[in-house]
This record gives sequence, C-alpha cells and structure tokens, in this order.
Amino acid sequence: MAKSTAEETIIARGVRVEGDFKSQGAVLIEGEVAGNVQIAGDLRVGDESKIHADVVAQNAVVGGEVRGNIQVAGRLELLSSAKMIGDVTADVLSVQAGALVNGKITMDGREVKMPKVESSDDKE
Repeated sequence: MAKSTAEETIIARGVRVEGDFKSQGAVLIEGEVAGNVQIAGDLRVGDESKIHADVVAQNAVVGGEVRGNIQVAGRLELLSSAKMIGDVTADVLSVQAGALVNGKITMDGREVKMPKVESSDDKE
C-alpha cells in the first residue's frame, strides 16, 4: 500500500469498527469493518484487512477481503491479495493475477450515485 496522507482517516490493524462508517475524505482500512461503508473520497484496503459490508467509494484499491457489494464511481483496483465476495460496480476495473472475485461485475458506464456525507459543520 502507498503511504498515507495527512487528510486520510486510518482504521489501523487490530482495530474493529462495527456499524455504518461514513467519510468525506480518503480512508485507509488496515483493520476490520462490519457495517456499511460510504466514502466520498478514495478508499484503500490493506492486504490483511477484512470488510463485511457494502462499500461505496469514489475510487478504491483493495488488497484484503471484502464480503459485500462494492460500488466505485471511478477506478477499482483489486490487488493480487484481494478476496472480493459480492457484486462489483465500477467505471474502470483492474484485477491483478491471483485476486479472487466471486460475484457479478457491472461496468456499463452508469454513474454510481455517491452518498452525501455530512460533515460536523453541516449539522449546525
């Protein structure tokens, strides 16, 4: 995985998040997430990560395990260590040799509706 940036939310290895997770910025998941994941920015999933959730993101690079449907408005890259169990919707899809995909893949150019993720500033 590439180095993280200052504006990135990180769920570190050894951390488990349960429930819906929403973010306006980029997110790096190295731990576990169970629940729905909505990322208005880019998502990176580490090689040892486990996500048991439906995922929506702008772009995504997946190296770990995702059990749930994933919708990416732009580019989805599945690394050789990726294990994808669920349906995939993406504008551009890259799958490295060794990646596992069990599900329906849709790349018909339809726009993926990105969620509106409210910031704490919006709730005033």
